[in-house]
Order: sequence, then C-alpha cells, then structure tokens
Amino acid sequence: MTATARTARRRRPWIALVVVLAVVAALVVAAEVAARAIVPGIVRSIVIEQLDLPADQQLDVEVSGILLPQLIAGRLDQLHLASGKVTLGGVTGSADVTATDVPVSGGELGSASGTVSIDQAQLQALLAGSELPIDEIALDEPNVTVTGSVDVLGRAVPVGLTATPGADAGELLLTPVSASLAGNEIDLQRLGSLLGAAGARLTDTQRLCIADRLPAGITLTGLRVDGERAVIDIAADGRIAVDPALLENGTCSG
Repeated sequence: MTATARTARRRRPWIALVVVLAVVAALVVAAEVAARAIVPGIVRSIVIEQLDLPADQQLDVEVSGILLPQLIAGRLDQLHLASGKVTLGGVTGSADVTATDVPVSGGELGSASGTVSIDQAQLQALLAGSELPIDEIALDEPNVTVTGSVDVLGRAVPVGLTATPGADAGELLLTPVSASLAGNEIDLQRLGSLLGAAGARLTDTQRLCIADRLPAGITLTGLRVDGERAVIDIAADGRIAVDPALLENGTCSG
C-alpha cells in the first residue's frame, strides 16, 4: 500500500465524523427554528385563554436566548409579551410584560411585571370612581390636570386641580399640587377653607382602588405621565399561572 493510500485511509474516519457533526448541527438548527415557530403560538393561545381575551387578540410573544436548552430544562428564562391594544378591567391601552423563569409544563412563574400605556380618555375613565369633579382631563408631564365644577350654595363653581399621579399598596394616587377656582389660581389651603368639607376632600391626596377591575393576581405598582400618555406599572403574582382564583377580579375594601 502506497503512502498516499495510507494517508487517504486515515482521513476517512475524520471526514465521516465531520459529516456526522454537520448533520447533527443542521438538525439542532432545524429544531431550534421549529421550536421558535411553535412555542410563541402555544404561549399566545394559553395567555389569551387564561385572561379571557378575544381569539383574534393581537399579541406578540418573544422568547429570549437559545430555546432548545431551555425546553430541555423545562423552564424559559425570559418571556416577553406585547400588544398594541388590549383591554383589561375595562381600560384599553398598549401592554408590555416580561415574565421570567417560566415553567414549560405548568407551574409558578419566577416573576412577571410590565406596563400598560393609556391615553387621556382611558385615564379619565379610570379616575371615574374618585371624588374629583372631572369634566375634562389633560396630561402635562409629570402631572394630571382635571377640571370640573362643585356646588357652592346651589351654584356650580368651576374648579381645576393639578395633581401628581402615583401608586401605593396597589391603589392609584393623585396628590394635588395646585388649584384654580372660577378660572383663578388659588392656594390649596385657601381652596379648602373656601369650600369647606368638599374643598378639604378635593385637596387631600386621592386614593382610588382599582383592584376590583383587575385580576386578583395583578397589582398596580406605579402610575406616571409620559408625554401624552399615562403609564401604569403592574406586577403579577407568580402563582397566577396555577391558581385560578388569582385570575378572578380582586376586591376593594371599604
């Protein structure tokens, strides 16, 4: 056997190994592509069903990182959900939520939080349960200005309040920072003294519970004005994925 033949014979196992590795790599890539095509659709269907959203709800799903190892481990590191228009608790806006440590075959989430962005009209609907006289509302970052009227000795007097939005213990907050009466700026304390008990209520920080409009497993953690929209920060209890009671609307005490 010539030296050339012996060299060629020695190379054959390596060539075969390279071919096998190339085939395996191609199969892995194909499996990853297939998983990325299938998993988002499955997640979308589950979320829509659990939150009782319309079947045609627009919902984008994105899984971070390489998917196959996560599927083998049984947990997704990070799952991102986004919708340009979704309705929760009677309020419609765009939503952006990120969940971490998501079990593939069911179980508690590691964490889940996100934002819901709404316009002026939707914020006005959200504030309908407050004691503020709201005929109109305007957003002027970082504050919210509401205008309406109060009854003084049988006469409707125009009142305006500018307040900074926020959240505490799951409740929506509006903290007044300035006021107007009949179109004239007025000190908050003076407004309270002029309008008596009604004025005092207006100038106090407004606390509004909206837990009865949201699934019990979702908590309001923040509210701020960003440009011409109000941004609501939310957080979800990881047990919402396994406890049906947390998908039911919460309650407001008092």
